[in-house]
Amino acid sequence: MGIWTTSRHRGGQQLGRLEGKVALVTGAGSGIGRAIAEAFAGEGARLAVNDIRGSRARATAERLARRGGHALPVQGDVSVESAVKDMVRKTLRAFSRIDILVNNAGVVTFVLVERMPPRIWDRMIAVHLRGTFLCTRYVLPHMLKAGSGKIINIASQRGQKGGPWLTHYAAAKAGVIGFTRSLALEVSRRNINVNAIAPGPILTGATISARFRRTVRGLPIGRPGRLDDIVPTALFLASDDSSFYVGQTLCPNGGDVML
Repeated sequence: MGIWTTSRHRGGQQLGRLEGKVALVTGAGSGIGRAIAEAFAGEGARLAVNDIRGSRARATAERLARRGGHALPVQGDVSVESAVKDMVRKTLRAFSRIDILVNNAGVVTFVLVERMPPRIWDRMIAVHLRGTFLCTRYVLPHMLKAGSGKIINIASQRGQKGGPWLTHYAAAKAGVIGFTRSLALEVSRRNINVNAIAPGPILTGATISARFRRTVRGLPIGRPGRLDDIVPTALFLASDDSSFYVGQTLCPNGGDVML
């Protein structure tokens, strides 16, 4: 699968904050992941864009190319070790390095614990927590060898406050936050920054449920989040500006959780 690219003419313009960097963004076929990939490309990064559906990964890569970006679509399920190894191998073969990893791939289902089949629990933990571990596990050695890197894990305010019908999701996201803190303790002295983002309710274009509307009504800000409310935080954590941020969870959530 080839790299989608359009020639970039920077001329006398100031270089982007991520110029020369390579980023791997999982779950980049839609929503937050795609918005982050677009922002990174706009700041000069070359992208490997992952999605479990190859068609969505290709669509994002094409979209970036039309805007002057440089992107490689890499299909794969982040909960499957062989798929993650292949994804990392393809990214390194195309770009020779990975400077930024965004662990964003995820799923959401709504089920009460008393009715939850174990397979639903297992899938939630596999995608969010095992997926974050696997992608980190196979990217991290290359960052350590290079002597630098940025790992950004997408958590959720539900991992901080919980939520009915979302016990499995909240547990997975709380695990991501714990993973972020612990990994930061392991690698921060080796020039790898590990941080997380815990967004609140984000309007992504999907059908808005009555549950979502109730959640938004309770927000101090009085509106749902937008994708462009999340992107600046990801750009900050991917850039050199965040070099003193270690094991932090940044919370663009409209006041839903105040820390």
